[in-house]
Amino acid sequence: MASEAKGGRSALIQHLDDMKITYEIVEHPPVFTVEEMMPHLRHLEGSHSKNLFLKDKKKKGLWLVTTLAERQINLTELGKKIGAPGGLRFADESIMIDVLNVAQGCCTPLALFNDTEKKVTFVLDEGFVREKHGRVFFHPMVNDATMGLASSDFVRFVESTGHSPVIVNLDE
Repeated sequence: MASEAKGGRSALIQHLDDMKITYEIVEHPPVFTVEEMMPHLRHLEGSHSKNLFLKDKKKKGLWLVTTLAERQINLTELGKKIGAPGGLRFADESIMIDVLNVAQGCCTPLALFNDTEKKVTFVLDEGFVREKHGRVFFHPMVNDATMGLASSDFVRFVESTGHSPVIVNLDE
């Protein structure tokens, strides 16, 4: 299980508070898929996420891919689109815990602040940076809550982690 000492939910909240980023948190039962999550969050206006922690097959580079929740992702096509050598596959949970300090079912781009060695390439669905989405929602390091923040604050948060998102248009 992920360790709070490295940077869990309370450390994330402190980081956001230090940045003066406003957020809302909705508690819900633990969920492991978008399908399980949505009945608890349908009332929230904004964009919900699907997050995939992947590695490429040749160089074993790490990729955190955040897409709009309703997207169907073809890993072969995504790998070609982002230039992942040899294609993409899911990374082991132990790597996700070591690098991002989150366990399976809790994957979130908000965990990028734990990737101090910049081992992860962050890929963001262009849909999240369109102004029409307003608020964006992610797990706050745990899968029994969802955190919403303004899309502009989310981009500012990601930049504070030292990660430059690779913005990908997944509509094409």
